[in-house]
Formats: sequence, C-alpha cells, structure tokens
Amino acid sequence: MNFRNIIIILFPLFLFSQTKGTVPTEYGEIAYQKFGSGDPVLIINGGPGMNSNGFAPLAEMISGNNTTIIYDQRGTGKSVLKELNASNISIDLMVEDIETLRKNLGYDQWIILGHSFGGMLAYAYAAKYPAKVKAMIQSHSGGMSLRNVGSFNVMNRLTEAESDSLVHYFAMMQTTPGNPRFEKKRAYFMAKAYLNGDEHEEAIAERLMQVNRDLNRLIWDQMRLDNFDKTAEMKNFQNKVLILHGLQDVVPVAVAEKAHQILPNSQLIKMEDCGHYGWLDQPEII
Repeated sequence: MNFRNIIIILFPLFLFSQTKGTVPTEYGEIAYQKFGSGDPVLIINGGPGMNSNGFAPLAEMISGNNTTIIYDQRGTGKSVLKELNASNISIDLMVEDIETLRKNLGYDQWIILGHSFGGMLAYAYAAKYPAKVKAMIQSHSGGMSLRNVGSFNVMNRLTEAESDSLVHYFAMMQTTPGNPRFEKKRAYFMAKAYLNGDEHEEAIAERLMQVNRDLNRLIWDQMRLDNFDKTAEMKNFQNKVLILHGLQDVVPVAVAEKAHQILPNSQLIKMEDCGHYGWLDQPEII
C-alpha cells in the first residue's frame, strides 16, 4: 500500500450499505455501525465523551472502496456501561475495546483513522497492537503525548468580541449549571473556533453539546496521572501513517509536524483555510 492508496480511500462517493451491532465486554457492550464493503477502516472519533453519530457522514463518504466502521466509545451513545467511574474508564480499557471489536468483526488487520482525541487513542492502540494496524490516518490529532495539549488555543481562532462572549458563557455555566441557553451559546462560539467558515457551525455546536463531561474529565485526569506518551512506541512503528492537519486548527500544526518527525514512515499534508474538521472545511483537498 502506498500513500496514494490511503488518500484515495478518503473521499470516493458511492452508494453504501449499513449494518449495526453490539459486542459484549466485561463492563457492558460496545455498539458499532458498518458502511460499505472492502478493506476495513476503523474511524475513532474525538471527545472524549462523544458518541460516534457525528462521524456517520464521514464513514459514508469513505465507504465506496472500504468497509468503514464507527463505534461508540465506552460510556457514550449506545455503548452502555454498568456504571461510570474511574475504575472502568481509562484509555487502556478503550484500547482493549478496539481490539475486542476487531476480533469480533473477524479482521486480521485494519486501517485506523483517529480524529482529534481519537488520534491519541489511535496512537495508544497502535502502540499496543502494531501488528493489527495495516496503516494509520491521523486527522487533526491531539498527538502521541500530552506535551502540546496545553498549547491548544481556542481563543486564537476568535475575534476579541467572540472570545469575550465565550468567556462570559463559560462563566455563566459555572454559576448556573445545566442552563440550556448558556450551554448552546458556549457551544456556538466553540464551533466558530473549530471551523474555518460558518457553514457547519450549527452542526458542530450541536455535536459539542453532546459531550459527557464526567467521562471527559475522568479520561483526561487518568491520562495526566499516567503521563500519557506513546512516542517511544511510535518511533518503532513501521507501517504507513498519513497525517492530515489544518493550518487554522485549534490544535497547533507543531503537533502534526512533531509526529511526522517521529514516525518513520509518515506523510504530512497541511491544509490551508482549514480548521479542526478537514472533510468539512476542505472536502476537495484530495
């Protein structure tokens, strides 16, 4: 497989078939959807704490030559946990969920596409199960360690007035928790930062309102406690990696550039006029 083959899978437009299912785990079950037919591509969505529904259009988009799979990460969507606590929420357990899904679906290997936090989870899976990863696509990834997480800057993508509004609604949410108006306003200004235009703001804002904040906090706390870092393993990862990153992303392009330096067999594509969602801001890039 060459990089051209990896790129071609991203944006063919064909009819697709869809199936749904669940896979049992020790703690509950993992719900998934499959689209199309061909070589398997697992899409690992961002968050943490979001269901996979928002990635169904992307899965459909790239299912012309592949079987694309999306799944609800543990504790989100239809992937029910018996209870949510620090003992059953960790990135290591999420890695095992992916491997359980692969085994149950009967794939020897698959391509994994990780977006944002999903890119971090993809690195963790590839570090633990490198032989199962035929190739990897890192889409606007959070990176293989926590070194640059603190440099993610939403405010840099907003005007002064928009930044002031975002700060205001964050504060209002603290003083009046659960107020849907404040939550919607906060999500709206966050969406403006994540995108390079306004066409998809409403959809992304709606998506941001779906985050399970308790789960999100548990994962980030655990990753900080464990000093999440897969750099050593990725230095030895020999399969092809395609890195896609928007130059107007809230995640600094330095994260993608550093990954490109570390990964022995990678290609980096920097996308101009592109925020955190390449297939929305620049669907014609390929």
